Amino acid sequence: MTSVAMDSYAAASADARACQRPVDRLQQVTIDPHSGLHIGMVQIGGQRLRVGIRPAAAARAADAGPALLLFNGIGANMELAGPLIARLEGVETVIFDVPGAGQSPPPKWPYRLFMLARLARKLLDLLGYDTVDVAGVSWGGGLAQQFAIQYPRRVRRLVLAATTMGGATMVPGRPRVLLKMVNPRRYVEKGYMQRVAPELYGGELRGNPSAIKLFTDHARGGHPTGYRYQLLAMLGWSSLPWLWRMRQPTLLLAGDDDPLVPLINARLHALLLCNARLQVLQDGHLFMLTRADETARYMLDFLRPPLRSARAAA
Repeated sequence: MTSVAMDSYAAASADARACQRPVDRLQQVTIDPHSGLHIGMVQIGGQRLRVGIRPAAAARAADAGPALLLFNGIGANMELAGPLIARLEGVETVIFDVPGAGQSPPPKWPYRLFMLARLARKLLDLLGYDTVDVAGVSWGGGLAQQFAIQYPRRVRRLVLAATTMGGATMVPGRPRVLLKMVNPRRYVEKGYMQRVAPELYGGELRGNPSAIKLFTDHARGGHPTGYRYQLLAMLGWSSLPWLWRMRQPTLLLAGDDDPLVPLINARLHALLLCNARLQVLQDGHLFMLTRADETARYMLDFLRPPLRSARAAA
């Protein structure tokens, strides 16, 4: 093949890749009928990731915002975010099982949050996304903050739900509650989850069996090593030293009955971030699951154009 032909072939291949939709870059794709997620696998270096994309035609319109990258809680598989994702109409949403959680295999070695943020950036590059909105819940809220400070030009807006600044800067729940987070048993044993859910998660799960069932119906346990790696990744981490550098408009969502992450954490976050507003829901730690309709309304109002200052919208 001549050099001219090779150049033409390379250009044609590049054009073909550019025309691919993000979902076309996933392997072994299945569609979750409940959430609309197109779920498949990708390979990034030595790590295989299970990725879900909920396409939204409106999200590609000229006057629409970017896709939403969603970081899940510790040990959580993407299906747990399905009820919320299904309600984010017009917002293309990307989510992945963190290595060792859900059906993403665990890595060989422990990692830090900055390494996961880099992995997420490589995933966006692979899928063809540039600027995104970012949301993180609980443990994933720490990763969302890390991503926003590490790649500020990739993040338009930020949603932090039931999360903290991490480490010693967190106002913790009661020790007996936090101890129940040391292992992922609640993801694999329905009976155990039913026993610990009221004290662990609060809100609707205190006395509503259907709310607990909503969790157990969607939860899928990952690898125990992966769960330990997630715990280690957060050890000693805090966003407090660089919160002042985060300029993205930020929506803080918090439950008023959250035993894991008391409401005071969100109030401190709102005070220290330069462009944030706080919305309190009458629920516990899992309001994104148990109050998916209400949560989605707040998020859509914040994420949909026209862009508004978060302070002006408060």
